[in-house]
Amino acid sequence: MKILNYGSLNIDIVYKVSHIVKPGETIPASDVEMNGGGKGANQSVALSKAGAPVWHAGTIGNDGDMLLDLLGEYGVHTEYIRRYDGITGQAIIQLSDSGQNSIVLVGGGNRENTKEMVDETLSHFGEGDYLVLQNEINLTSYIIEKAWERGIKVCLNPAPYTPEVKSWPLDKLELLVVNEIEGQDLAGEEGSFEETLDRLTAAYPGMSILLTVGKEGSYFGRDGEREYVPIVDAPVVDTTAAGDTFFGYFLASRLEGMDIRESMERATRASSVTVSRPGAMDSIPFASELKY
Repeated sequence: MKILNYGSLNIDIVYKVSHIVKPGETIPASDVEMNGGGKGANQSVALSKAGAPVWHAGTIGNDGDMLLDLLGEYGVHTEYIRRYDGITGQAIIQLSDSGQNSIVLVGGGNRENTKEMVDETLSHFGEGDYLVLQNEINLTSYIIEKAWERGIKVCLNPAPYTPEVKSWPLDKLELLVVNEIEGQDLAGEEGSFEETLDRLTAAYPGMSILLTVGKEGSYFGRDGEREYVPIVDAPVVDTTAAGDTFFGYFLASRLEGMDIRESMERATRASSVTVSRPGAMDSIPFASELKY
């Protein structure tokens, strides 16, 4: 069993500010850092740090060597990452003193994947393997279809959420991970967290669905099965990659053979460590750091 993450690769430029800038406002930054990031790359690192074998696929520019180096350092396989003649994806991040962030994305190489690249990459994976996807690259719908045809189990976290997600072949997913806003939109109407989960499980029978609801914890549903796990309180330094940590640790834990509740609890503990540290990839804990 192998995990392929066909996902984004970003160079994160982080500006540390007292508060998130308001429209028309100019404020000074106390510091600026350049890090590796992107939801896709962060999730690959989370999977690897949790102990899962993961291959990352995507496209970078000639400025993306730092990302290859970082992924390699964390044990992520990078032979399916391609280059093109342009810039690597970028994220311009404001990080406030309270630990909240605001992000502007520049697609770069993340929007330059081709069907030929997808087909060639998927040819190395097949029945029983897993595919992880987000919504920061192009051709996501095509990738879902082609992976499903090969018997690959598709796991999707459709963030950052856009209306086109509803046109994707979501019925072909093994696992869907959404927050409360994304979940309500896919469910078609507002309601309680439990009602949203009920509508999603009814719309997608047999699919595992994780609904993350911030400080209220997380919910799991599959047909009539339900689980709920509260958050682990932790000092918030930086919320970047918290959701990616949760996704990666949950999937890695399930593939290790843990049950749903154990996997959610482990993912919650890992996310609580991530928010207590600055950065994206670097803030994600190794499995050995978690307290049991």
